[in-house]
Amino acid sequence: MANIRVYQAWKGSNIFLCGGRLIFGPDARSLIVSVLLVLVPAVIFCIFVARNLLHKFSSYNSGYAILAATIIYTVYVLVLLLFTSARDPGIIPRNSHPPEEEFCYDSASAEGGRPTPSLQFPRTKEVFVNGVPVKVKYCETCMLYRPPRCSHCSICNNCVDKFDHHCPWVGQCIGMRNYRFFFMFISSATLLCIFVFVMSALNIKFLADDHRNVWKAIKASPASLVLMAYCFISLWFVGGLTGFHLYLISTNQTTYENFRYRADRRRNAFDRGCTNNFLEVFFTKIKPSQNKFRAFIQEEAPRVNPRPIPEMAEQSGDDRRTKVEEDLEIGDDILKLSQRRDHYGQDDFKRRGSDGFPRESPEPDFKLSSDMQDPTMGQLEDLQSRRTGSFGTSQHILAFNAIVSESRRA
Repeated sequence: MANIRVYQAWKGSNIFLCGGRLIFGPDARSLIVSVLLVLVPAVIFCIFVARNLLHKFSSYNSGYAILAATIIYTVYVLVLLLFTSARDPGIIPRNSHPPEEEFCYDSASAEGGRPTPSLQFPRTKEVFVNGVPVKVKYCETCMLYRPPRCSHCSICNNCVDKFDHHCPWVGQCIGMRNYRFFFMFISSATLLCIFVFVMSALNIKFLADDHRNVWKAIKASPASLVLMAYCFISLWFVGGLTGFHLYLISTNQTTYENFRYRADRRRNAFDRGCTNNFLEVFFTKIKPSQNKFRAFIQEEAPRVNPRPIPEMAEQSGDDRRTKVEEDLEIGDDILKLSQRRDHYGQDDFKRRGSDGFPRESPEPDFKLSSDMQDPTMGQLEDLQSRRTGSFGTSQHILAFNAIVSESRRA
């Protein structure tokens, strides 16, 4: 266990590379498609369009600036894509056991009718954020109460802080620690599409001026027309996504919150104003990861349960019931002995006269008295030896001792 690192025993569906330094979602293969969608048009532009624009401007170096800017900006977009998809989005470490401090002990009636203790704890809790009550839920998988704005991603199988959505194009969840890079990626991709579209249209214009015909210009550079069509379609996706996230940032919402709570029309507890919301996203320090994926797994010490185990509580209840049943049995024995003594006392009274002296021979009376006293005292000693600790102060024993004392004095 000491030689196993955290990422090697990770319970989520993530993919780790470079010894746990890079973390991806389970659909990381889609990242290759996204890279190609950015890289291939940029390469086509540099080869078939930017090269034709090298000498089309009055300044000799302006054309080279277009080519260099395209290369640098494409690399910048790809780096943002890597930062978005290859880092911890804000995964909340899962617990190895449920939070016992939140358990409440209830007694539920079992089939036998006896109360049996059971463990229960609330599935939701209410916390206040800026004076507004916000409900947080308990995650059965991660065994923790999710912080506000946290949600469990079913694809990555992790609870992510400030969960926005799971993006299949980057193969990663978008959360607190990579949302900034995600927005910078889609906005930069939008600007790159606009730049390529404008430069391709400009190249067709220059060719049309040279050939004095638009169709001849398109035939001379069909790549320019293809790039213009590609960028136009892409702008509907990345451009529309950029506009939507600009709205979310200005109102301090996540995509998950917007789609789920939009119909509730309740107050947004996290909205701090448009300016402060933008400052929070772009100019605050990114929190460090709560997971040390390269650390070695430490063995947990055995946990001591300070509360009684339900099985032990049930067993102690059985012991108490057995003890009560024994008390009742011994009490019945004492009552029978008391009734027996009364019976023998009445027979002895019949054998005596009204003056108290024996009518015939004293032997039967003596034998009767001996038979009455010896078994009674023997059974009393036996009963006291069986339950010395619990019946020494019993009311039945005290009453019986009083009866025996009176018989001896008589």
